[in-house]
Amino acid sequence: MQSLPTNIYSVAAVRETDRTTIEDHGVPGYTLMTRAGEAAVREARQAFPDSRRWQIVCGAGNNGGDGYVVARIAAQEGIAVSVVSLVDPGKLSGDAATAYGDFGAQGGAVVPWSGHLDNGAELLVDGILGSGLERDVGGEFADAVAAINGHEAPVLALDIPTGINGDTGQVLGCAVDADLTVTFVGLKSGLFLGAGLDHCGEIRFAGLDIPDAYRETIEPAFRRIDDEFLSGLLRPRRRTAHKGDFGHVLVVGGGEGMPGAVRLAGEAALRTGAGRVSIATHPSHAAIVVASRPELMSHAVANAADLEPLLEKADVLAFGPGLGRSAWAQEMYERISTVTQPMVWDADALNLLAANPKSVGHRVITPHPGEAATLLGATTRTVQADRPAALVRLAEKYGGTVVLKGAGTLVSSSASVPVLCTSGNPGMASPGMGDVLTGIVAALLGQGLDPEQAAAAGVEFHARAGDRAAVAGERGLVASDLMEQLRAILNP
Repeated sequence: MQSLPTNIYSVAAVRETDRTTIEDHGVPGYTLMTRAGEAAVREARQAFPDSRRWQIVCGAGNNGGDGYVVARIAAQEGIAVSVVSLVDPGKLSGDAATAYGDFGAQGGAVVPWSGHLDNGAELLVDGILGSGLERDVGGEFADAVAAINGHEAPVLALDIPTGINGDTGQVLGCAVDADLTVTFVGLKSGLFLGAGLDHCGEIRFAGLDIPDAYRETIEPAFRRIDDEFLSGLLRPRRRTAHKGDFGHVLVVGGGEGMPGAVRLAGEAALRTGAGRVSIATHPSHAAIVVASRPELMSHAVANAADLEPLLEKADVLAFGPGLGRSAWAQEMYERISTVTQPMVWDADALNLLAANPKSVGHRVITPHPGEAATLLGATTRTVQADRPAALVRLAEKYGGTVVLKGAGTLVSSSASVPVLCTSGNPGMASPGMGDVLTGIVAALLGQGLDPEQAAAAGVEFHARAGDRAAVAGERGLVASDLMEQLRAILNP
């Protein structure tokens, strides 16, 4: 993903880039379509070098036009090409009609959709419906999607898999399962959100030689967290540095019988470079925490009064891991709600917050979709159907910085474009991963990053550590596997 551009756009913004390139800068639309087809063929041949028999499935509009260009160019390069059309190509207009005409002039033949694909095809190309889709896929189009998904050959999607909403990633009725998606002009947010992540396969980008200057006035929907964003946030330490320079993190949580979460958050804060980490936890297991990681300063906290001396020394708070919803948890919540230090809230701290909503500017909240639904009084399905909208609502209601976790984690920004994490893997869907993230973000706050920087950088460091830990396999990955990887990520 690091080879992809930083900016991610709405479908409307990409469409505007197309328009300005054609109308304001004089680049013919068919030139852009040809470049798209060339890029798709190049990427397909690189990804599937042994595939010599391709079948392209074309719909109407420019997505179908892209398909006809791919067919023409692939045939020129010696690929055995067949084309199936879901609409009468004689009714095409504009650049799509030109693309069909050029393919036919080269001797290419098009057959109407009959309900079946070529069983011998070694690559299928989805040129049915593009990123502008706004209604459910149905009828013969749905039949074609089902046929593509049931075929043994790998699938290349042109611009975006048919059936995926280009803005939200939501499946509209049904969607093509692509192995490779070559997307054009600008990255669409739907490629990285919701079900889009399950349907796109590997994503490659073709800018079609459109200069960056043509996009300067077009606002992105998100920015990816890339190497450039991370560079310079954590500078090499001075030889004379001491632990007092890097923040004292206080982790508050671990209700009775739940010591694991604070232990994970505390070690993650240490591994991310916090100068000191204290744990305020239920008296029943305070000793267990320090026994398993002696570098953590574990304190038995029976009530809010026991917190006072710890709060006086803390620079940053991490609140919620393993907290529970007991009377003890409620007492911790009532005291922590009044502190002025930068803080990160997660887990049951968020459930308690949902019952007593309060907007706070110096707080980072890190809900997963279920917790976000509770905070918004919605359903998890609603949150996942439009994650960008949920992010906005959370920020409006609770203030501060919001990290909406999940595949394609989003981080709000008060003054600029929100950021989106494209790192991470499904193996990270395991217990304790959120506790590790809480500790990472808290440690970064303690080292001087502002809440938005700490949240975004923390999400990316966490995801990259997860990717390194998953090299041996995603299944069976556990949260503590990230600890050693953090050092390599933070000290490149």
